[in-house]
Amino acid sequence: MIREFKEFIMRGNVLDLAVGVIIGAAFSGIVNSLVEDLISPIIVALTSQASIEDLAIKVGTATLRYGNFIQAIIDFVIIALVLFLIIKAANTFKRKNPEMDVQEVAAEIPAAEQYLMEIRDLLATQQKEVK
Repeated sequence: MIREFKEFIMRGNVLDLAVGVIIGAAFSGIVNSLVEDLISPIIVALTSQASIEDLAIKVGTATLRYGNFIQAIIDFVIIALVLFLIIKAANTFKRKNPEMDVQEVAAEIPAAEQYLMEIRDLLATQQKEVK
């Protein structure tokens, strides 16, 4: 059971996920700083409130605190925008270098299998000519 757990942990996908979670946590600190130190003061200056979280509307005896909701929306939009830009840049890089993928695939196929594939293709061509 311990060996199976070790194999599971050492898989590439699990390690990639762990790295992604750690980077995501670090990135959330950057986004929080951006929102709290740059964007929030601008909104506070426009609304003349002490902070975004203090924004609220009193409806009867209830208080609707929409400031926290606005803060969550701002955080989400910034994170989504940055992720979009990162993925777009990665896809652009991938499209510009398609020959890298072909070279990697060709390097992975052993020579014996490559010869067999060539023989298969030649036989298929000869069969088409005979018909």
